[in-house]
Amino acid sequence: MKKNIHVVKRADGQWAVERESAHRASRLVATQREAANLGKELAKRDKVELVIHDVNGGIREKNSFGNDPFPPKG
Repeated sequence: MKKNIHVVKRADGQWAVERESAHRASRLVATQREAANLGKELAKRDKVELVIHDVNGGIREKNSFGNDPFPPKG
């Protein structure tokens, strides 16, 4: 089973594109927008969910690019 992709801010100020449960980031970039674009490409390719976090670690946005149930649960 493939892992979802997360965009998170690191303590050093960089934005990381990470897979769930990964020990290292897939990519480190300067802006959230750049990280979100990279994460979107990975999520589309792997048909998983993209979770974009805000600067405080809360979930800002979720986008699913894979096996969504139809009809969606209520």
